[in-house]
Amino acid sequence: MDRALLADFLRARREVLQPEDVGLPRGPRRRTGGLRREEVAALAGMSADYYSRIEQQRGPAPSERMLVALARALRLNLSERDHLFVLGGIAAPRRIVRDDHVSPTMMRVFTSLSDVPAILLSRFGEALLQTRPAIALLGDFTQYSGLARYVVYRWFTGDPRIRGLYPVEDHALRGRVFAAGIRDAYTSDPTGKAGEIVAALLDSSTEFARVWRLHEVGVTHHHDLKRYLHPELGELELYSERVLDPEQRQTLLIFTAEPGSPSQAKLQLLVAVGRP
Repeated sequence: MDRALLADFLRARREVLQPEDVGLPRGPRRRTGGLRREEVAALAGMSADYYSRIEQQRGPAPSERMLVALARALRLNLSERDHLFVLGGIAAPRRIVRDDHVSPTMMRVFTSLSDVPAILLSRFGEALLQTRPAIALLGDFTQYSGLARYVVYRWFTGDPRIRGLYPVEDHALRGRVFAAGIRDAYTSDPTGKAGEIVAALLDSSTEFARVWRLHEVGVTHHHDLKRYLHPELGELELYSERVLDPEQRQTLLIFTAEPGSPSQAKLQLLVAVGRP
């Protein structure tokens, strides 16, 4: 680990980012450009003291998880992320698709949607980012660990929090959609993460085994009107529009309602609830 170069690199990247780049207000008292240390720390999900110690060349070496969080907070591209890993004393990941890295372009799109229900999913169905309105609509998908991070795993292992998002009569179709999604990832890399998810579900879920045997692909259902259940507001009929990042194989889902519909009024309530 090169503490001096790491500190210099973080400081340089922090100073070229503007608050508007990360969805933060500039405020009347900001005298210099760039982000403050505490703002980077908040974006990375770490304490301001921890981040300050890195820039001050003291404290423990950051873990891989912390470096990933810093790369995301500072909107680093893949080359910059790899450089950060080397400075942090951790071998740069092989230049393959990494599900925990969000491209700067996708991050800018996501940041612009702070008042809209939106969720960014990896190719395996792990929630990488959620807007506050999306948490108000769906619950916090980013709180899980292990295989439960993946929507398809939670669905077929009977997690009531995700099963309860849809009317019972829609469950069969939702299961086919989730299974087809993981099949696409499995076909590309059957011995990787998708293979681990599929093997675990074949061992634990007879429902998944039955749907998996159908060998269905392309059951996206994304452009159709779907029904969601909310514990306070009841049923909402929403569209989930997709923005794709082909390089990272990530999908940004943006939830919208028909203008003037009861669902749009309910969605506006969720947006208000989701504001900080």
